[in-house]
Amino acid sequence: MGSCGAGEVYHVTASGKDAARLAGLYFLYGPPLLEGDDRLKSHKLAEAVKLGAEGLSVGWEELRKTEGGPVAADLTISVDDAAVKYNVYLRGDAVELQFASTDRSRAELAARLLRLAGVTAEVNKVGDRDVWRVRAYTDRLAAGHEKLRKALAEVVREAVARGWVDANKAEGWLEKLEKGRVLMEGWPKYNIQLTKGAMVVRYHSTDPDSIEQVAQRLEKMGLKRGVHFSVKMPEGGNKAGYVSILKEGLARAARLSVRGKDEQQRDLAAEFVEYILRRAWEAGKEVYEKAKEVVKEGKAWGSLKLEDFEKEVEVNGRKYVVKVIGGGAVEEGRGGRKLLRIRITAEVGRVEGEHIVDPVVHEYTITYGRYGDRNAASGYAYAKADVPGGREADAERLAAVIKALTGVKPRIRHMKDGRIVVECGREHLEGFASYAELADAI
Repeated sequence: MGSCGAGEVYHVTASGKDAARLAGLYFLYGPPLLEGDDRLKSHKLAEAVKLGAEGLSVGWEELRKTEGGPVAADLTISVDDAAVKYNVYLRGDAVELQFASTDRSRAELAARLLRLAGVTAEVNKVGDRDVWRVRAYTDRLAAGHEKLRKALAEVVREAVARGWVDANKAEGWLEKLEKGRVLMEGWPKYNIQLTKGAMVVRYHSTDPDSIEQVAQRLEKMGLKRGVHFSVKMPEGGNKAGYVSILKEGLARAARLSVRGKDEQQRDLAAEFVEYILRRAWEAGKEVYEKAKEVVKEGKAWGSLKLEDFEKEVEVNGRKYVVKVIGGGAVEEGRGGRKLLRIRITAEVGRVEGEHIVDPVVHEYTITYGRYGDRNAASGYAYAKADVPGGREADAERLAAVIKALTGVKPRIRHMKDGRIVVECGREHLEGFASYAELADAI
């Protein structure tokens, strides 16, 4: 190997067992191998994890009853020359894998090995003591590599055989460990079904950490808690909590899969969408068709531009040409209620024969909120009296703008006090979401 001058790059190629070993090192000893100059990275992290796991070894020993405590065993995870011994505890409601040490670097290695085995793991300090701990419970362990799940299942079976653990309780653990909780790498097992025609996507778990990990991963992907998905934590005992992904969440993920801020976000969202579609296919044709519809809608979000948009439409028997100049949307709060204000500046002219007459340039504001028992999204705009033609003409021009942009004519209501209200519904909001200037706020 020659010397490397400034700006020069070495390419390292490995194959077979050497490739698996290199990938394991690449993952285990993250910084600087996983950080810094992108030129040092020859493949994606996910590929390194998959390849590195080929050299993974998992074994267990010393099954025992602790004094006044749970059944325990020692479990060792190793790859190449790196090895860590963990404690396995069969507690009242969960299988727990734990590592604790006063040496933080050993705890970091324990966390990395667990992640290499497919388990989400972080290092946490224990109270005010100089002790660092890594632990994971049943649901997260069931998302791990087959070698890890197999070893844990063997521990559970042996404990049952010795009469140390209730067989009925162990059956639930074994079902999770043997089937696994993921269908694609890293994604938990979401349940998907149709309820009264609406698609319900939920992940259930009795482990608060698992619930929070799933929520954080959705946030990392670009979804917002309380907007695109909701979270309910477990309430003690065996009562499960859940993460529920709303229709808007799946649509948002679909949009991010094609228009995310960077390749990493696009890849993560695309993998998630593919996974949900696969789960929907397994749930049945109707569920799959509904999921496809939502994904298609989401990918259309932000695909168009308001600026320079032009279209001819008909409203109340009269033809108009709509030329959009620009627009935007912002979320505001008023009286504890969240409102979405959509502003569109457009020139609208009436068509008479081959001519466009009385063109008017105006900024229109449509304010959306959620109303009624069903919390339905509705938008309202009041026609202006101090514009050419007065309220009637202004309402009709606004209706032309909305129909041109969304393909759906809004409702025009005449109030007793003389005001005229233009009303929009969810179908209009979905149409507005197709425009890049509005999509993010919507």
